[in-house]
Amino acid sequence: MRKINKIVLISPTSTRPGLISRFFRFPPLNLALLAALAPEYNYKIIDENIDSVDLNSKEIKEADLIGLTVMTVQAPRAYELADKFRKMGKTVIMGGMHVSAIPEEAIKHCDAVVVGEAEGLWPELLKDYEKGKLKKIYENKELSDLSGLPIPRRELLRRKNYIVPNTLQASRGCPFNCSFCAVSRFFGKKYRLRPVEEVIEEIKKMVETDKLSYWRKIMGKFWNKMNTSIFAFLDDNIFGQADYARKLFKALIPLKIFWGAQTSVNIARPENEDLLELAAKSGCKFVFVGLESINQSSLDEATKKVNKPEMYAKAVELFHKYGISVLGAFIFGFDSDDKSIFKRTVDFAKRIKLDLAQFAVLTPLPGTRLMEKLKKEGRIVEKDWSMYDFGTPVFKPSKMSAEDLMKGEEWAIREFYSWSSILRRLPPLSDWSRLILYLVSNVAYRIQSFQMLDYKKINV
Repeated sequence: MRKINKIVLISPTSTRPGLISRFFRFPPLNLALLAALAPEYNYKIIDENIDSVDLNSKEIKEADLIGLTVMTVQAPRAYELADKFRKMGKTVIMGGMHVSAIPEEAIKHCDAVVVGEAEGLWPELLKDYEKGKLKKIYENKELSDLSGLPIPRRELLRRKNYIVPNTLQASRGCPFNCSFCAVSRFFGKKYRLRPVEEVIEEIKKMVETDKLSYWRKIMGKFWNKMNTSIFAFLDDNIFGQADYARKLFKALIPLKIFWGAQTSVNIARPENEDLLELAAKSGCKFVFVGLESINQSSLDEATKKVNKPEMYAKAVELFHKYGISVLGAFIFGFDSDDKSIFKRTVDFAKRIKLDLAQFAVLTPLPGTRLMEKLKKEGRIVEKDWSMYDFGTPVFKPSKMSAEDLMKGEEWAIREFYSWSSILRRLPPLSDWSRLILYLVSNVAYRIQSFQMLDYKKINV
Protein backbone atom coordinates (compact mmCIF):
# COMPACT_ATOMS: atom_id res chain seq x y z
CA MET A 1 0.00 0.00 0.00
CA ARG A 2 1.08 3.56 -0.70
CA LYS A 3 1.36 5.92 2.22
CA ILE A 4 -0.03 9.44 1.95
CA ASN A 5 2.46 11.82 3.53
CA LYS A 6 0.77 15.12 2.64
CA ILE A 7 -2.41 16.41 1.02
CA VAL A 8 -2.63 19.97 -0.31
CA LEU A 9 -6.13 21.41 -0.80
CA ILE A 10 -6.47 24.52 -2.97
CA SER A 11 -9.18 27.05 -3.70
CA PRO A 12 -7.90 28.70 -6.91
CA THR A 13 -8.41 32.34 -7.77
CA SER A 14 -10.04 33.31 -11.05
CA THR A 15 -8.00 34.67 -13.93
CA ARG A 16 -10.25 37.73 -13.98
CA PRO A 17 -11.57 39.88 -11.13
CA GLY A 18 -14.75 38.43 -9.70
CA LEU A 19 -17.90 40.10 -8.44
CA ILE A 20 -17.01 39.70 -4.79
CA SER A 21 -14.13 41.85 -3.58
CA ARG A 22 -11.34 40.64 -1.31
CA PHE A 23 -12.98 42.54 1.55
CA PHE A 24 -16.08 40.34 1.38
CA ARG A 25 -14.39 36.99 0.80
CA PHE A 26 -14.97 34.10 3.18
CA PRO A 27 -12.47 31.34 4.00
CA PRO A 28 -12.91 28.05 2.06
CA LEU A 29 -15.00 26.23 4.66
CA ASN A 30 -15.52 23.30 2.29
CA LEU A 31 -11.79 22.51 2.32
CA ALA A 32 -11.60 22.74 6.11
CA LEU A 33 -14.51 20.29 6.30
CA LEU A 34 -12.86 18.00 3.77
CA ALA A 35 -9.78 17.80 5.97
CA ALA A 36 -11.99 16.93 8.94
CA LEU A 37 -13.60 14.01 7.10
CA ALA A 38 -10.29 12.13 7.19
CA PRO A 39 -8.30 13.88 9.95
CA GLU A 40 -5.63 11.21 10.23
CA TYR A 41 -3.81 12.70 7.22
CA ASN A 42 -1.48 15.70 7.04
CA TYR A 43 -3.08 18.66 5.20
CA LYS A 44 -2.17 22.08 3.88
CA ILE A 45 -4.95 24.46 2.71
CA ILE A 46 -4.20 27.25 0.24
CA ASP A 47 -6.73 29.94 -0.64
CA GLU A 48 -5.20 31.54 -3.71
CA ASN A 49 -7.18 34.71 -3.12
CA ILE A 50 -5.04 35.13 0.01
CA ASP A 51 -1.87 33.12 -0.67
CA SER A 52 0.05 32.39 -3.84
CA VAL A 53 0.56 28.85 -5.09
CA ASP A 54 4.32 28.29 -5.24
CA LEU A 55 5.15 25.21 -7.31
CA ASN A 56 8.61 25.14 -5.73
CA SER A 57 7.34 25.32 -2.15
CA LYS A 58 8.03 22.56 0.33
CA GLU A 59 4.30 21.84 0.71
CA ILE A 60 3.75 21.27 -3.00
CA LYS A 61 6.92 19.22 -3.45
CA GLU A 62 6.01 16.97 -0.51
CA ALA A 63 2.36 16.53 -1.52
CA ASP A 64 1.20 13.13 -2.69
CA LEU A 65 -2.31 14.31 -3.45
CA ILE A 66 -3.52 17.77 -4.48
CA GLY A 67 -7.22 18.61 -4.35
CA LEU A 68 -8.82 21.60 -6.07
CA THR A 69 -12.33 22.94 -5.45
CA VAL A 70 -13.76 24.63 -8.52
CA MET A 71 -16.48 27.19 -9.16
CA THR A 72 -17.06 28.06 -12.83
CA VAL A 73 -15.06 31.29 -12.92
CA GLN A 74 -12.14 29.45 -11.28
CA ALA A 75 -12.07 26.64 -13.83
CA PRO A 76 -9.36 27.94 -16.22
CA ARG A 77 -6.99 28.65 -13.34
CA ALA A 78 -7.83 25.33 -11.69
CA TYR A 79 -7.11 23.44 -14.93
CA GLU A 80 -3.86 25.36 -15.42
CA LEU A 81 -2.68 24.41 -11.94
CA ALA A 82 -3.87 20.83 -12.28
CA ASP A 83 -1.94 20.37 -15.53
CA LYS A 84 1.24 21.72 -13.91
CA PHE A 85 0.83 19.49 -10.86
CA ARG A 86 0.38 16.38 -13.01
CA LYS A 87 3.53 17.23 -14.95
CA MET A 88 5.28 17.23 -11.57
CA GLY A 89 3.99 13.69 -11.00
CA LYS A 90 1.30 14.66 -8.49
CA THR A 91 -2.08 12.95 -8.25
CA VAL A 92 -4.79 15.60 -8.70
CA ILE A 93 -8.37 15.41 -7.44
CA MET A 94 -11.01 17.95 -8.44
CA GLY A 95 -14.46 18.71 -7.03
CA GLY A 96 -16.93 21.53 -6.51
CA MET A 97 -20.00 22.82 -8.32
CA HIS A 98 -18.40 23.32 -11.74
CA VAL A 99 -16.76 19.90 -11.75
CA SER A 100 -19.99 18.28 -10.59
CA ALA A 101 -21.89 19.90 -13.47
CA ILE A 102 -19.42 18.82 -16.21
CA PRO A 103 -17.12 16.09 -14.84
CA GLU A 104 -16.26 14.98 -18.38
CA GLU A 105 -14.43 18.28 -18.90
CA ALA A 106 -12.62 18.26 -15.55
CA ILE A 107 -11.37 14.68 -15.81
CA LYS A 108 -9.16 15.73 -18.74
CA HIS A 109 -7.07 17.71 -16.26
CA CYS A 110 -6.99 15.43 -13.20
CA ASP A 111 -6.84 11.86 -12.00
CA ALA A 112 -10.22 11.73 -10.27
CA VAL A 113 -13.29 13.92 -9.80
CA VAL A 114 -15.74 14.11 -6.92
CA VAL A 115 -19.28 14.74 -8.15
CA GLY A 116 -21.55 16.35 -5.58
CA GLU A 117 -20.91 16.52 -1.85
CA ALA A 118 -17.75 14.89 -0.52
CA GLU A 119 -19.16 13.42 2.69
CA GLY A 120 -18.83 9.65 2.47
CA LEU A 121 -16.61 9.89 -0.60
CA TRP A 122 -13.39 11.53 0.59
CA PRO A 123 -12.24 8.81 3.04
CA GLU A 124 -13.10 6.17 0.42
CA LEU A 125 -11.11 8.02 -2.24
CA LEU A 126 -8.04 8.25 -0.01
CA LYS A 127 -8.17 4.55 0.84
CA ASP A 128 -8.50 3.69 -2.86
CA TYR A 129 -5.43 5.81 -3.62
CA GLU A 130 -3.42 4.00 -0.96
CA LYS A 131 -4.46 0.67 -2.45
CA GLY A 132 -3.54 1.84 -5.96
CA LYS A 133 -7.18 1.55 -7.05
CA LEU A 134 -8.16 5.20 -7.56
CA LYS A 135 -11.33 5.52 -9.66
CA LYS A 136 -11.97 8.26 -12.20
CA ILE A 137 -15.31 9.39 -10.74
CA TYR A 138 -16.63 9.36 -7.18
CA GLU A 139 -20.29 10.24 -6.84
CA ASN A 140 -22.80 10.04 -4.00
CA LYS A 141 -26.09 8.56 -5.12
CA GLU A 142 -27.90 10.33 -2.30
CA LEU A 143 -27.47 13.69 -0.59
CA SER A 144 -25.58 13.56 2.68
CA ASP A 145 -27.14 13.43 6.12
CA LEU A 146 -25.96 16.55 7.94
CA SER A 147 -26.12 15.07 11.43
CA GLY A 148 -22.82 14.03 12.96
CA LEU A 149 -20.64 16.08 10.63
CA PRO A 150 -17.14 16.69 11.99
CA ILE A 151 -16.14 20.21 12.95
CA PRO A 152 -14.14 21.76 10.08
CA ARG A 153 -10.40 22.04 10.73
CA ARG A 154 -10.24 25.81 10.82
CA GLU A 155 -6.74 25.73 12.28
CA LEU A 156 -5.60 25.00 8.72
CA LEU A 157 -6.96 28.37 7.52
CA ARG A 158 -5.18 31.70 7.77
CA ARG A 159 -8.04 33.18 9.73
CA LYS A 160 -6.44 36.57 10.29
CA ASN A 161 -6.62 37.28 6.55
CA TYR A 162 -10.43 37.36 6.54
CA ILE A 163 -12.65 40.11 7.90
CA VAL A 164 -15.18 37.43 8.96
CA PRO A 165 -13.22 34.22 9.60
CA ASN A 166 -16.07 32.48 11.46
CA THR A 167 -18.25 30.80 8.84
CA LEU A 168 -20.46 27.74 9.19
CA GLN A 169 -23.52 25.97 7.80
CA ALA A 170 -26.66 24.96 9.65
CA SER A 171 -28.52 23.73 6.56
CA ARG A 172 -28.18 22.99 2.87
CA GLY A 173 -30.55 22.99 -0.07
CA CYS A 174 -33.08 25.33 -1.67
CA PRO A 175 -36.59 24.52 -2.95
CA PHE A 176 -36.90 27.59 -5.21
CA ASN A 177 -34.86 26.08 -8.08
CA CYS A 178 -34.36 29.38 -9.94
CA SER A 179 -33.42 28.96 -13.60
CA PHE A 180 -30.06 30.74 -13.20
CA CYS A 181 -28.96 29.05 -9.96
CA ALA A 182 -26.96 25.84 -9.53
CA VAL A 183 -27.67 25.43 -5.81
CA SER A 184 -30.77 23.22 -6.11
CA ARG A 185 -28.98 20.81 -8.43
CA PHE A 186 -25.88 20.60 -6.23
CA PHE A 187 -27.41 20.70 -2.73
CA GLY A 188 -30.94 19.49 -3.48
CA LYS A 189 -34.41 21.02 -3.59
CA LYS A 190 -35.22 20.31 0.06
CA TYR A 191 -33.76 21.85 3.18
CA ARG A 192 -31.46 19.49 5.04
CA LEU A 193 -30.85 20.53 8.63
CA ARG A 194 -28.03 19.97 11.07
CA PRO A 195 -29.00 19.23 14.67
CA VAL A 196 -29.14 22.57 16.49
CA GLU A 197 -27.05 21.14 19.32
CA GLU A 198 -24.19 20.37 16.93
CA VAL A 199 -24.33 23.85 15.42
CA ILE A 200 -24.20 25.46 18.86
CA GLU A 201 -21.26 23.27 19.91
CA GLU A 202 -19.34 24.30 16.81
CA ILE A 203 -20.01 27.99 17.50
CA LYS A 204 -18.87 27.67 21.11
CA LYS A 205 -15.55 26.24 19.96
CA MET A 206 -15.08 29.12 17.54
CA VAL A 207 -15.86 31.64 20.29
CA GLU A 208 -13.14 30.07 22.42
CA THR A 209 -10.71 30.34 19.50
CA ASP A 210 -11.67 33.99 19.03
CA LYS A 211 -10.54 34.86 22.54
CA LEU A 212 -6.95 34.49 21.35
CA SER A 213 -7.50 35.68 17.79
CA TYR A 214 -5.50 38.22 15.83
CA TRP A 215 -8.35 40.72 15.63
CA ARG A 216 -9.01 40.51 19.37
CA LYS A 217 -5.40 41.41 20.03
CA ILE A 218 -5.59 44.32 17.58
CA MET A 219 -8.88 45.65 18.95
CA GLY A 220 -7.79 45.12 22.53
CA LYS A 221 -10.02 46.44 25.28
CA PHE A 222 -12.69 47.74 22.90
CA TRP A 223 -13.23 44.28 21.38
CA ASN A 224 -13.26 42.59 24.77
CA LYS A 225 -15.81 45.11 25.99
CA MET A 226 -18.03 44.14 23.07
CA ASN A 227 -17.75 40.56 24.34
CA THR A 228 -18.92 39.06 21.08
CA SER A 229 -17.78 37.22 17.98
CA ILE A 230 -18.97 37.75 14.41
CA PHE A 231 -20.29 34.82 12.36
CA ALA A 232 -21.58 34.26 8.84
CA PHE A 233 -23.95 31.38 8.12
CA LEU A 234 -23.36 30.14 4.58
CA ASP A 235 -26.80 28.52 4.31
CA ASP A 236 -28.84 29.23 1.20
CA ASN A 237 -31.72 30.32 3.45
CA ILE A 238 -31.22 30.40 7.22
CA PHE A 239 -34.94 31.14 7.70
CA GLY A 240 -36.06 28.41 5.29
CA GLN A 241 -37.59 26.11 7.92
CA ALA A 242 -39.32 28.40 10.42
CA ASP A 243 -39.54 25.89 13.29
CA TYR A 244 -35.88 25.00 12.95
CA ALA A 245 -34.90 28.67 12.71
CA ARG A 246 -36.79 29.47 15.94
CA LYS A 247 -35.04 26.67 17.78
CA LEU A 248 -31.66 27.76 16.44
CA PHE A 249 -32.16 31.45 17.24
CA LYS A 250 -33.28 30.70 20.80
CA ALA A 251 -30.16 28.60 21.32
CA LEU A 252 -27.97 31.42 19.95
CA ILE A 253 -29.22 34.09 22.39
CA PRO A 254 -27.05 33.04 25.39
CA LEU A 255 -23.91 33.02 23.20
CA LYS A 256 -24.09 36.80 22.63
CA ILE A 257 -22.70 36.70 19.11
CA PHE A 258 -23.29 38.84 16.02
CA TRP A 259 -24.21 37.00 12.85
CA GLY A 260 -25.35 37.41 9.24
CA ALA A 261 -26.85 35.03 6.70
CA GLN A 262 -28.63 34.65 3.41
CA THR A 263 -32.41 34.50 3.28
CA SER A 264 -35.35 34.97 0.94
CA VAL A 265 -37.32 38.21 0.96
CA ASN A 266 -40.59 36.49 1.84
CA ILE A 267 -39.47 35.99 5.44
CA ALA A 268 -39.90 39.72 6.07
CA ARG A 269 -43.68 39.71 6.30
CA PRO A 270 -45.90 40.80 9.20
CA GLU A 271 -46.91 37.20 9.91
CA ASN A 272 -43.22 36.32 10.39
CA GLU A 273 -42.34 39.34 12.50
CA ASP A 274 -41.88 37.25 15.64
CA LEU A 275 -39.19 35.25 13.84
CA LEU A 276 -37.37 38.42 12.76
CA GLU A 277 -37.55 39.74 16.32
CA LEU A 278 -36.11 36.48 17.62
CA ALA A 279 -33.34 36.57 15.00
CA ALA A 280 -32.41 40.09 16.09
CA LYS A 281 -32.33 39.04 19.75
CA SER A 282 -30.01 36.17 18.82
CA GLY A 283 -27.55 38.59 17.21
CA CYS A 284 -28.63 38.82 13.56
CA LYS A 285 -27.16 42.03 12.16
CA PHE A 286 -26.99 41.38 8.43
CA VAL A 287 -28.87 39.51 5.70
CA PHE A 288 -28.12 38.88 2.03
CA VAL A 289 -31.40 38.83 0.09
CA GLY A 290 -31.76 37.83 -3.55
CA LEU A 291 -34.22 40.44 -4.82
CA GLU A 292 -33.07 39.61 -8.38
CA SER A 293 -35.25 42.11 -10.29
CA ILE A 294 -37.85 44.85 -9.95
CA ASN A 295 -39.58 43.42 -13.06
CA GLN A 296 -42.17 40.77 -12.23
CA SER A 297 -41.81 39.42 -15.78
CA SER A 298 -38.09 38.82 -15.15
CA LEU A 299 -38.85 37.02 -11.89
CA ASP A 300 -41.40 34.86 -13.71
CA GLU A 301 -38.76 34.12 -16.35
CA ALA A 302 -36.37 33.01 -13.58
CA THR A 303 -39.21 31.00 -11.93
CA LYS A 304 -38.55 32.82 -8.65
CA LYS A 305 -42.19 32.75 -7.62
CA VAL A 306 -41.54 33.71 -4.02
CA ASN A 307 -40.41 37.25 -4.99
CA LYS A 308 -42.89 40.07 -5.55
CA PRO A 309 -41.39 43.53 -6.21
CA GLU A 310 -44.29 45.28 -4.55
CA MET A 311 -43.30 43.70 -1.23
CA TYR A 312 -39.61 44.70 -1.32
CA ALA A 313 -39.97 48.12 0.34
CA LYS A 314 -42.01 46.80 3.26
CA ALA A 315 -39.64 43.87 3.67
CA VAL A 316 -36.58 46.11 3.93
CA GLU A 317 -38.46 48.37 6.35
CA LEU A 318 -39.25 45.37 8.54
CA PHE A 319 -35.65 44.17 8.58
CA HIS A 320 -34.56 47.69 9.53
CA LYS A 321 -37.14 47.81 12.30
CA TYR A 322 -35.11 45.15 14.09
CA GLY A 323 -31.70 46.66 13.31
CA ILE A 324 -30.88 44.19 10.55
CA SER A 325 -28.88 45.51 7.57
CA VAL A 326 -29.88 44.32 4.11
CA LEU A 327 -27.71 43.59 1.08
CA GLY A 328 -30.12 43.28 -1.83
CA ALA A 329 -28.84 41.43 -4.90
CA PHE A 330 -30.07 42.35 -8.38
CA ILE A 331 -29.44 40.70 -11.75
CA PHE A 332 -29.48 42.49 -15.11
CA GLY A 333 -29.93 40.84 -18.49
CA PHE A 334 -33.22 38.94 -18.37
CA ASP A 335 -35.14 38.82 -21.64
CA SER A 336 -37.63 41.30 -20.19
CA ASP A 337 -34.91 43.86 -19.42
CA ASP A 338 -34.34 46.84 -21.71
CA LYS A 339 -31.89 49.70 -21.18
CA SER A 340 -34.23 51.43 -18.73
CA ILE A 341 -33.73 48.66 -16.16
CA PHE A 342 -30.48 50.08 -14.78
CA LYS A 343 -31.75 53.50 -13.72
CA ARG A 344 -35.10 52.15 -12.54
CA THR A 345 -33.36 49.56 -10.36
CA VAL A 346 -30.86 51.99 -8.82
CA ASP A 347 -33.58 54.58 -8.17
CA PHE A 348 -35.65 51.87 -6.49
CA ALA A 349 -32.73 50.60 -4.38
CA LYS A 350 -32.04 54.14 -3.20
CA ARG A 351 -35.69 54.82 -2.47
CA ILE A 352 -36.14 51.78 -0.22
CA LYS A 353 -32.79 52.60 1.43
CA LEU A 354 -30.99 49.33 0.91
CA ASP A 355 -27.89 49.27 3.08
CA LEU A 356 -25.93 47.58 0.29
CA ALA A 357 -26.76 46.43 -3.22
CA GLN A 358 -25.06 43.91 -5.45
CA PHE A 359 -25.57 44.32 -9.19
CA ALA A 360 -24.68 41.37 -11.41
CA VAL A 361 -24.97 40.34 -15.03
CA LEU A 362 -27.14 37.30 -15.66
CA THR A 363 -24.73 34.39 -16.05
CA PRO A 364 -25.70 30.93 -17.38
CA LEU A 365 -23.75 28.51 -15.20
CA PRO A 366 -23.23 24.91 -16.32
CA GLY A 367 -25.97 22.61 -15.13
CA THR A 368 -28.63 25.32 -14.89
CA ARG A 369 -31.85 25.54 -16.88
CA LEU A 370 -30.74 28.98 -18.05
CA MET A 371 -27.65 27.48 -19.69
CA GLU A 372 -29.75 24.82 -21.40
CA LYS A 373 -32.19 27.45 -22.71
CA LEU A 374 -29.55 29.83 -24.07
CA LYS A 375 -27.55 27.01 -25.67
CA LYS A 376 -30.69 25.73 -27.37
CA GLU A 377 -31.38 29.23 -28.68
CA GLY A 378 -27.79 29.63 -29.89
CA ARG A 379 -27.22 32.71 -27.73
CA ILE A 380 -24.06 31.70 -25.84
CA VAL A 381 -21.25 33.83 -27.28
CA GLU A 382 -18.42 33.10 -24.82
CA LYS A 383 -16.99 29.72 -23.83
CA ASP A 384 -14.09 30.98 -21.71
CA TRP A 385 -15.16 30.11 -18.15
CA SER A 386 -13.02 32.91 -16.70
CA MET A 387 -15.50 35.33 -18.28
CA TYR A 388 -18.33 33.84 -16.21
CA ASP A 389 -17.65 36.31 -13.41
CA PHE A 390 -21.21 37.72 -13.07
CA GLY A 391 -19.98 41.03 -14.43
CA THR A 392 -19.30 40.13 -18.08
CA PRO A 393 -22.05 39.24 -20.60
CA VAL A 394 -21.40 35.77 -22.05
CA PHE A 395 -24.64 35.53 -24.04
CA LYS A 396 -26.61 37.68 -26.44
CA PRO A 397 -29.23 39.71 -24.51
CA SER A 398 -32.73 40.07 -25.89
CA LYS A 399 -33.44 43.82 -25.69
CA MET A 400 -30.00 45.41 -25.63
CA SER A 401 -26.47 44.75 -26.76
CA ALA A 402 -23.90 42.94 -24.63
CA GLU A 403 -21.97 46.20 -24.41
CA ASP A 404 -25.08 48.02 -23.15
CA LEU A 405 -25.53 45.34 -20.50
CA MET A 406 -21.96 45.57 -19.24
CA LYS A 407 -21.94 49.37 -19.24
CA GLY A 408 -25.33 49.49 -17.53
CA GLU A 409 -24.16 47.23 -14.72
CA GLU A 410 -21.04 49.35 -14.27
CA TRP A 411 -23.11 52.54 -14.17
CA ALA A 412 -25.41 51.01 -11.55
CA ILE A 413 -22.49 50.15 -9.27
CA ARG A 414 -20.89 53.57 -9.57
CA GLU A 415 -24.18 55.40 -9.10
CA PHE A 416 -25.39 53.41 -6.09
CA TYR A 417 -22.01 53.74 -4.36
CA SER A 418 -21.55 57.42 -5.17
CA TRP A 419 -20.91 59.55 -2.10
CA SER A 420 -24.26 61.31 -2.53
CA SER A 421 -26.09 57.98 -2.61
CA ILE A 422 -24.22 56.67 0.44
CA LEU A 423 -25.10 59.81 2.42
CA ARG A 424 -28.73 59.74 1.26
CA ARG A 425 -29.20 56.17 2.48
CA LEU A 426 -27.67 56.67 5.93
CA PRO A 427 -29.46 54.81 8.74
CA PRO A 428 -30.73 56.94 11.64
CA LEU A 429 -28.18 57.87 14.30
CA SER A 430 -30.29 56.07 16.90
CA ASP A 431 -29.57 52.76 15.16
CA TRP A 432 -25.85 53.07 15.89
CA SER A 433 -24.82 49.45 15.31
CA ARG A 434 -26.39 49.39 11.84
CA LEU A 435 -24.91 52.83 11.12
CA ILE A 436 -21.37 51.64 11.88
CA LEU A 437 -21.79 48.51 9.77
CA TYR A 438 -23.32 50.62 7.00
CA LEU A 439 -20.45 53.11 6.84
CA VAL A 440 -17.69 50.49 6.95
CA SER A 441 -19.30 48.19 4.37
CA ASN A 442 -20.32 50.94 1.94
CA VAL A 443 -16.88 52.53 1.90
CA ALA A 444 -15.21 49.13 1.53
CA TYR A 445 -17.60 48.07 -1.24
CA ARG A 446 -17.08 51.38 -3.05
CA ILE A 447 -13.29 51.11 -2.94
CA GLN A 448 -13.11 47.46 -3.96
CA SER A 449 -15.82 47.53 -6.64
CA PHE A 450 -14.46 50.69 -8.27
CA GLN A 451 -11.00 49.13 -8.37
CA MET A 452 -12.49 46.02 -9.95
CA LEU A 453 -14.32 48.06 -12.59
CA ASP A 454 -11.19 50.06 -13.43
CA TYR A 455 -9.19 46.83 -13.74
CA LYS A 456 -11.77 45.34 -16.11
CA LYS A 457 -11.76 48.49 -18.23
CA ILE A 458 -8.03 48.10 -18.80
CA ASN A 459 -7.98 44.32 -19.25
CA VAL A 460 -11.18 43.49 -21.12
